[in-house]
Amino acid sequence: MIQLLAMPGLRLLPADWDWGLDGQIVLAGVLCAVAASLLGNFLVLRRLSMLGDAISHAVLPGLAAAFFLSNSRDSLPMLVGAVIAGVVTALLTEWIRSLGRVEEGASMGVVFTSLFALGLVMIVQAADEVDLHPDCVLYGALENMTMTSVAGFSIPTPVITLGTVLLINLLFVILFFKELKVTSFDPSLATTTGFNASFMHYLLMVLVAVTAVASFETVGNILVVAMFVVPPAAAWLLTDRLWLMILLSAVLAAASAFGGHVAALEVPKWFGYGSTTTTGMMAVVAGLILFLAALFSPSHGILIRLIRRRMLAFSILADDIVALLYRIQERNHETSATFQNLQTILLSDRLSLKCVLYLLIRREQVVPDGQEFRLTDSGTSSAQQLVRSHRLWEQYLASHTAVQPGSLHDKAEKFEHFTTRELRKQLSDATNSPDVDPHGREIPGESVEQDSQTP
Repeated sequence: MIQLLAMPGLRLLPADWDWGLDGQIVLAGVLCAVAASLLGNFLVLRRLSMLGDAISHAVLPGLAAAFFLSNSRDSLPMLVGAVIAGVVTALLTEWIRSLGRVEEGASMGVVFTSLFALGLVMIVQAADEVDLHPDCVLYGALENMTMTSVAGFSIPTPVITLGTVLLINLLFVILFFKELKVTSFDPSLATTTGFNASFMHYLLMVLVAVTAVASFETVGNILVVAMFVVPPAAAWLLTDRLWLMILLSAVLAAASAFGGHVAALEVPKWFGYGSTTTTGMMAVVAGLILFLAALFSPSHGILIRLIRRRMLAFSILADDIVALLYRIQERNHETSATFQNLQTILLSDRLSLKCVLYLLIRREQVVPDGQEFRLTDSGTSSAQQLVRSHRLWEQYLASHTAVQPGSLHDKAEKFEHFTTRELRKQLSDATNSPDVDPHGREIPGESVEQDSQTP
């Protein structure tokens, strides 16, 4: 597989790709992104996306305190300090929300901005005594990872740390999946069924803090927020199943890390530069994935919804055309069925009308007749059922509601497109099977053919 990706003819990877270096960077980025996305699913579902941001910023005082006390960047003091700061952040946020009776977003804003500012001041002071650069905490140093010897092999330290955190997060999600699911969607129900919703909340916050700290050396304090929120948000747009959402978020997070590093090497070259930081491009690629999900999501996608609306509009216009041609024929062609007259009566734009007429001709429901259009036998049968639906609705509204006579047509016109054979039968029974509508026009009989109208 590695040889396949590295084949010159394929160019799936940059020409200067080095698996010894680039592979380690991608591995660390993938471990970080997936570890963060596993927990991020439940932050998104709980509408606490900003809480991940708050904790990842608010752990800075804990880190700085660990630096002051230990005078080193050892992982254990950092982890302990960050976990304490993360728990304090969650507690303070909940305390301010309940005591001050303010919205949760406001309480998070108060806590994390205050602690973040305090942390930055402490880090700047600590940097004089400890080998620490504030940019490293904020933006990470994925390209300059330290190495650790394990069983004679030199392994990047962040890979070991993030691999451990990923395993812990994965076990947490698997072992407490039911509890996380119930407490995320209905905390009150969780409490009544014996689950401690508060305990699960704070346990989640502790792991978020641990993951944020473990990510500092790779993607930094700020960009880890993108991994907490963006892949889960994109996955939420693509599915309504929780287990599939978690799986998709992990895949999208890994794709963001891999694509981010490739883009960091290649995209700057398009503009005459060498390269850029992988962490920044990870966030950019994650944002692009979210953008594509927002456009093409099967159920929530903007573009898909626009297409569905356009298809529905075309379907309604097709119904209106055949119904209008039927009424023109019913009135002995008092109005000519030319393209211009159809456009004027139906208030349609030329392009939409041309497209729908073309589709109706392809369906063999309408045929051109010189400058005019007329219905085929199939089109007449379809039009009869539409007109029958319309006039039955008019009769029903006139006899069972307080709709004014002048408004009957407009009301019935909205309902006729979504009336099934069964509903027409109910309308007919409710109005004693009338032969004419309130305006004295004949109501066509029910077709013996199978009703193909979409409800």
